[in-house]
Parts: sequence; structure tokens; C-alpha cells
Amino acid sequence: MRRPIVVVGSVNLDLVCVGKRIPAPGETVRGDDFQTFHGGKGANQAVAAARLGSPVRMVAKVGGDDFGKRLRRGLQTAKVNVQAVSTAQDTTSGVALISVDRAGQNSITVVPGANDRLLPGDIEKALPAIRSAGILLTQLEIPMETVEYLCTVAQRYQIPLMLDPAPARPLPRKLLRQITFLTPNETETCLLCGVSPAEVTAATVDRFADFLQGGATNVIIKMGRHGAYLAGSDGVRKLIPAFKVKAVDSTAAGDAFNAGVAVGLMDGLDLVEAVRYGAAAGALATTRPGAQNSMPTASEVKALLAASRGRSSKPRRTSEKAAAQAAD
Repeated sequence: MRRPIVVVGSVNLDLVCVGKRIPAPGETVRGDDFQTFHGGKGANQAVAAARLGSPVRMVAKVGGDDFGKRLRRGLQTAKVNVQAVSTAQDTTSGVALISVDRAGQNSITVVPGANDRLLPGDIEKALPAIRSAGILLTQLEIPMETVEYLCTVAQRYQIPLMLDPAPARPLPRKLLRQITFLTPNETETCLLCGVSPAEVTAATVDRFADFLQGGATNVIIKMGRHGAYLAGSDGVRKLIPAFKVKAVDSTAAGDAFNAGVAVGLMDGLDLVEAVRYGAAAGALATTRPGAQNSMPTASEVKALLAASRGRSSKPRRTSEKAAAQAAD
């Protein structure tokens, strides 16, 4: 039986305003549209993986409000197992306030709510689900103590763990050494490496990936239109080009990328092809507005991959244990 992807992370309701541009501090601008979407980096990655055909379990916490009920139903509708999604009755669910400009760029403010109540004790309660995982996905929208404990659990049970270090914050080297796949974007790479944004470019990214790989086993730096740079434990160093699509909204594109990489590994792709699969999923997510509703299906990703190659041949595959082997 195929092992599930288990996502430990945040669940939010996204309140999205679209306008000509994102307002500067103290400025009021007229918006073009307003919608609400189910979001949260953890839930986004869970739904993305489910849309791509993987069995998925979610470990999270929602509030005892109407938003919490709505968010739980949304996960269930997406075929995500929510048995380990608990409720904090005395607080609100997480909320994200998102401004999107007409070029698809965004600015996000997150109010954590119940996400801040997901604690190490909840990880202990969810151990049966966590130990069933083929790979664990997590992010930094839950308490740091919970992320640290999850890393310890993953190492204890030898479960590959993928960390999306967002929102950006410094991470101790000890924590990095427990991560199988570290997937920062350019902003997060700058903070983790202690450099300015201008220093991380397509021409220099290799040295920052090498620096981060001094901690994490595999490093995948997401570079937007430039693609994704992979520094693998097997010595591979490769920039995976981005796919050309018409971007509408970049919200959750990084979450689709991470989910795509995880699904690719669980499907038996080698790490290079899994990153390419993730890049295709991330690109497709930018072609629709919102977070979870923008996530592509497996057939859409395969079509984009085939079109980019100009042929329909299958990528090179490895065994079902590809994710675990990548940690060696």
C-alpha cells in the first residue's frame, strides 16, 4: 500500500484583495476584486499533494469558530485525511490578509490564531499518522518548538522531512542538520545565509546552496522566473528552468512546488525529475487566483511536462524508496 504524505502545518482562511498595485505603508488604493479562499501553507501543501493523486494526512489545529468548520470541510472535500486536525475551542482560526497586484505579485499578513496552539503534545498525539508517512512536509507558520520536535521525531523514525522555511526566519544549524529537503525561496535564502537580496542570483546561487547544504541533506532554492536550483546529497548541482506560463496570482505557488516535489518522490522519480515535477506544479498554480483552488491536477502537470519536452516520454524513475534514499 502506498504510504501517505503527512503535512504538519498551518490552516488559514485567506482574505484576498486584487488591485492595480499593492499599497505602500499608509496608502489607500482602490481594489478591483475581493474573494475568500482556503489557505495556510500547511493546508495548501496538503491539498496540492492530494490534487496530484497522493494519499495525504494533515496534522493541524483550527479554531472553534465558523472559519474552523469551513476549513475542515475544505480539507475533507479535497480528500485530505483530517483525523489529526484538532480544534482549539477558545481561539479563532488562522487568517491571512493578502493583497495581489495585476502582475500576480502578492503581499501577505498572517494572524496565526489556532495555528499557534499546535504544540509538541499534538505531535505526540498524532504519532500514528506521522509514523505512517512516506515523507513529512512542514513550514514555519506553526510554533518553532513544534517544528523542532517534529524534526526530532522524523529523525527518530527515519522519515524524510521537507521544510519550507517560510515565513523567513533564522534557523539553528542543529535544526538544519535534521532536514532532508530544505526549500527556501530567494528571500529566505538571503536570511538563512546572512546576505543581501542582491547577492543571491542565478549566477551565485550555487555557493549559497552549498552553504545551506552544510546543514540540510538536500537543498532546493526556489528562484521564481529563474527556476529552482538543486544541490543534492548525491553531488548533483543543477538549475531546473522555470516553465513559461501566464501568471495571474503567485499565492501558494511555492506550496504547489513543495507538494509536487514530494509527490514526485513518492511516485518514484529521482530527485532531479521530482524537482522538475514540482516546478511544473508551481507554475500551473500561478495561472489561477487563490491558494488551494489554484492547485493543479496530476494530468495538468503531466501535460505541461510533456509539452515542455516536445514529446510524451516518461522521466527516469527510481524505486518507491526514492525519498528515503535521498536522505542517505
